[in-house]
Amino acid sequence: MTRDISPDIGTVKLCLTEPHDCSYLEGRRSTTAFVDPSLSIDTDLYSRMTAMGFRRSGPYLYAPMCAQCNACVPTRLPVADFTWNRSQKRCWAKNADIMIEQVESINIGEHFPLYARYINERHREGDMYPPSRKQFEEFLGNPWESTQFLEFRLADKLIGCAVVDIINHGLSAIYTYFDPAYTDRSLGNLAILFQISMAQRLGLDYLYLGYWIADCAKMKYKTNYRPLELYRENSWVLAD
Repeated sequence: MTRDISPDIGTVKLCLTEPHDCSYLEGRRSTTAFVDPSLSIDTDLYSRMTAMGFRRSGPYLYAPMCAQCNACVPTRLPVADFTWNRSQKRCWAKNADIMIEQVESINIGEHFPLYARYINERHREGDMYPPSRKQFEEFLGNPWESTQFLEFRLADKLIGCAVVDIINHGLSAIYTYFDPAYTDRSLGNLAILFQISMAQRLGLDYLYLGYWIADCAKMKYKTNYRPLELYRENSWVLAD
């Protein structure tokens, strides 16, 4: 099934999936809209679609388009106004010994085992389990022209990676994976804090954090970053 969207960015055709079980809310059915994969998507179009609540997953731009549910709310952080809380300051200080390097490509042979450990120990109930190298390459290993990898190393050992896209007006946080043995370091939080700093350094306005669902405990962390904007009814508004 296809559907056309906002004419102010031209005619962009969407492909809709059949309704399927929701990955986040038990008992719900979801439908996902994908930008037509045959369309050539440059950074300008990607940026405009992101500002309309779309996200990237592997080669696709997508957004939830469920018939009877609007629980998935796009989020972004205006980085110039970001206010650190005490927990975030502690996380940043605690990880001062970690080297974070920004690279355009990765050694998949080094990264996949780390990703697989992360999925096996942290997300066994998700749709990325069980992890496979093919899935990893399709999801994260084939970067777009806007993609950067932020490698976290401790004494030269790879312990984490944040995948981020640089778009016209901000950064889009795609995915973060890390060694579960370092859970006490809060590397997921460190990744967000570094991306906020990176966006500020690049003079960009926003860090897009993906979808937030009020009733999903795993997404609660996003509300710890303030001020947070939510995309509701075709406009961005400050969260309460």
